[in-house]
Amino acid sequence: MTETSKPADPSPQNADLGLAARFLRDTEIDTRVLGMAGAMLLIWIGFHLYGLIFKDFGAFLTPRNLWNLSVQTSSIGIMATGMVLVIIARNIDLSVGSMLGFCAIIMGMVQVYWLPPLIGLGHPMIWIITALVGMAVGALIGAFHGWLIAYLSIPSFIVTLGGLLVWRGAAFLVARGETISPVDPTFALIGGGPYGAVGAVGSWIVGLIACVFILWGLFNSRKQRITFDFPLRPMWAEIFLAVMGCGLVVIAVLVVNAYQWPIGIVRAYATKNAITTDPAELHISYGFAIPVLIMVAVAIVMNILMTRTRFGRYVFAIGGNPEAAALSGINTKWMTVKIFALMGFLVGLSSVVASARLNSATNALGELDELYVIAAAVIGGTSLAGGVGTIFGAILGALVMQSLQTGMVLIGFDAALQKIVVGGVLVLAVYLDILYRRKTK
Repeated sequence: MTETSKPADPSPQNADLGLAARFLRDTEIDTRVLGMAGAMLLIWIGFHLYGLIFKDFGAFLTPRNLWNLSVQTSSIGIMATGMVLVIIARNIDLSVGSMLGFCAIIMGMVQVYWLPPLIGLGHPMIWIITALVGMAVGALIGAFHGWLIAYLSIPSFIVTLGGLLVWRGAAFLVARGETISPVDPTFALIGGGPYGAVGAVGSWIVGLIACVFILWGLFNSRKQRITFDFPLRPMWAEIFLAVMGCGLVVIAVLVVNAYQWPIGIVRAYATKNAITTDPAELHISYGFAIPVLIMVAVAIVMNILMTRTRFGRYVFAIGGNPEAAALSGINTKWMTVKIFALMGFLVGLSSVVASARLNSATNALGELDELYVIAAAVIGGTSLAGGVGTIFGAILGALVMQSLQTGMVLIGFDAALQKIVVGGVLVLAVYLDILYRRKTK
């Protein structure tokens, strides 16, 4: 069998398609993802131009802001990947923000009050144990929510709404309303910052690995199509996707490497390491932040879980028709428990990133995060009717939401107005989803 054994459909109907339609057909680019990417670029350019026109300085499209934007998106993005599964299975989780705050408080108590007397202050295992405890607590809470929903038949809306209140209150009781800080120095690196990034060389290595995976993915996809006699993308489309994917990776590397350490941090670094070179001549790049790499790794793993495993197929089956899924032999109750346990685990991981970034644990950590997480999933193409959703779409949705929030802060929007805009965007996203589903029926 050769690559030319089954080319793309050359029917007269396809021949009548316009140039844009043929391009989308041949490249197989998701139009919803393309639309979100376009909307995000418009948001970026709009905020930057607003700064240039009214503030005499465009602060949005700068390496510093884009780097911070990626870090700020990480926590929401990690949780959004789990929310996709929850919504696909026709449920909702309103408690993720409160769970994040509770997990952060528990981790703060572990590394500041509980572990040092047992194993010693500054012990190298403190940050590892702390992170594991946070993720375990999140997974247990999520599993408990899933059990209430699946086996006691309590609607997920009610269970997680109750959880929103319960876990926020529990966090306050455990910490007695105090802010717990500072966290373990190694643990703090997970949140980013000058030392919590991989630097210029590390970023180029990450970029090279990403490009290799992109090329391998395209090659393997074409190989599978040949094996199963599926229509092939035109070679120009394969080349375009390879160039576009690797090009975006290279641009990302150039942007994060363009953001360099402030002179004060460089001077302290030079003094600590006995570097005699003038700090003004030292140009040290941040590179990719650790939380961003964690978010990307989570997105890849979750995408594989959803698209290439039995678990993922079961999730979509439940979302498409729960009754039919149960009749086909799927244990829908146990699947619900596992979905919410996974959601809780990801909340725990997000709590690690969020508390490490703040270098503290507070009762207010994660407030309103449930809104941003749900909005990210919905904007990313996850249907509230269930059965439809993508992981990378949710990541893009999280980036859109964080871009809106960051942009409004930069141009000086009132906090109340920010909430109005975010709420309006969420409603608009749901409405567009309704229109899209009507059109595709």
